[in-house]
Amino acid sequence: MLIPGGIALLAGLDAALLLLGVWAPVSSERLPAVHGVVMVLGFVGTVIALERAVALGRGWGFASPVFTGVGGIALISPLPIWVGQVLLVAGTAVMAAVFVPLWRRRRDAAVLIQALGAVPAVGAAVLFLGGMSTSAFLTWMMAFVVLVIAGERLELARLSGPGERGEQVVLGLAVALIAAVVLCLLFPGWGLPLLGVVLLALVFALVRTDVARRTIRSTGLPRFSAFCLLTGYGWLVVAGALLVLSPDPLAGGGYDALVHAVFLGFTMSMIFAHAPVILPAVLRRPLPYHPLMYVPAVLLHLALLVRVVFGDLRGRYLDWQVGGVGNVLALLLFVVVVIGSAVVGARSKRRQPARPARRRVAAGAGAPGNRTVVPRRASGSREAPSPHDARGTREARAGQELLMTTDAPSAPESLESSATTATEERQEAQDIPSTSTRLVEQLTRSTVSQTIPTGQGRQ
Repeated sequence: MLIPGGIALLAGLDAALLLLGVWAPVSSERLPAVHGVVMVLGFVGTVIALERAVALGRGWGFASPVFTGVGGIALISPLPIWVGQVLLVAGTAVMAAVFVPLWRRRRDAAVLIQALGAVPAVGAAVLFLGGMSTSAFLTWMMAFVVLVIAGERLELARLSGPGERGEQVVLGLAVALIAAVVLCLLFPGWGLPLLGVVLLALVFALVRTDVARRTIRSTGLPRFSAFCLLTGYGWLVVAGALLVLSPDPLAGGGYDALVHAVFLGFTMSMIFAHAPVILPAVLRRPLPYHPLMYVPAVLLHLALLVRVVFGDLRGRYLDWQVGGVGNVLALLLFVVVVIGSAVVGARSKRRQPARPARRRVAAGAGAPGNRTVVPRRASGSREAPSPHDARGTREARAGQELLMTTDAPSAPESLESSATTATEERQEAQDIPSTSTRLVEQLTRSTVSQTIPTGQGRQ
């Protein structure tokens, strides 16, 4: 189901080259006009909708990525434009409906914020169907990507213990962001600066609680993800400042800077950060991290810096073109690196011999410090990792240190709760965790790969 979204991405990049006034593989009069919608709702919307449908685990939820992906393709096809517009409305509406059972399954602020983010996606699709220009519903698409990503980051923020008060602050700012977006449509003169203030406050609240501030000192994938996350937050600050300080942020170079600060600097950077985790969960294929992933990530931000600072704000046309082409190359290069990493990961997995069944060590068995090997026990019992996993790596030790700085429960408790019933476990097994939840699992696995003496966890 990612294929329609991938086609939308390639079409959007082709349209970007046309808008930059350089050579593009495909020339079309319609492509530049639908560039923004194809990239945001056709590509990003499909990726988010697919991840949420997998998390839901019900067949009807997959109608959302199908509708948004096919809708994006329809916009660039010879079909009447209303066909793609209707499909996007249907896809975003189903995506919003997916959050209803997800909310019933786990009632917390993170899910509610993501659900709020789906509302402006529907609004943007409806306004697009009504014939409004992209600039009229730009802020609606901004709210969509910002709130969905904010909700997922809030899930991971629990690792650093933001507490209920911190979650309620982010939730309140999410509601304020929705209100500001509506006001932008009715009273853009003072609605846009208000949106900028709310956006800046939201960034501050998210950075304050985000675990990326700690994982940036780690190694490997956690550090790469943290780099992409923190630079993405930086571009969201740029967008908020433009909304507050620019006399007309929806015109001229300020408009181009605002659009690409949000949808390239922030959104694509977040996709880079989460791709090594979410794609294996969705595609059921390994995607090992590789240091080469830094190359397109760094290129993306450097090219965007050239485009915004020297092109948009200083009016240098050549710098604007160079930065724009650099952004296109960065996205294409990241796709190539991801595909190459997936191929290498699949081959490595096939060459690996089958692992024998792992023996478990009963936590707390015998005197403190004793290790008693026992058969696998029924769900609900507390267990510690096997001593055969004692060979910890430098990255695992770094992950353990990061986790030890938080108020998260000890590793044995986080692996298996004694209060979980068999019925709840079967239900949770069908729920593929969101992107941020899988990042928590990776840090946890790196921590428990070291030997934990019996009785070290909470008793």
